[in-house]
Amino acid sequence: MDKGFLEQEIIQRLKTCYDPEIPVDIYELGLIYEIKIDDQKNAYLKMTLTSPMCPVAGSLPGEVKSKIKAIEGINDVYVDLVWNPPWDKDMMSDYAKIELGLF
Repeated sequence: MDKGFLEQEIIQRLKTCYDPEIPVDIYELGLIYEIKIDDQKNAYLKMTLTSPMCPVAGSLPGEVKSKIKAIEGINDVYVDLVWNPPWDKDMMSDYAKIELGLF
């Protein structure tokens, strides 16, 4: 499997992860800052949360890791939870903004 295909699979899995307080997936919310796949098919994700006080701060990165690790062809997964740059609503996709009535 090529890296482009694996990246699309990762994005599809990310679209099944939700912040429980917001009815839009974490990918469309703009919480995923970076996706990389190396030559050994290890996935590296840089992500954030809507707030450091987010109630799923302890569980959401683990959920992301396990969903991506389950993709056939992915060897290992590294999730880096970062706070810089801080997330804000401008990072959301147009779809997310429409779903949340922000347009």
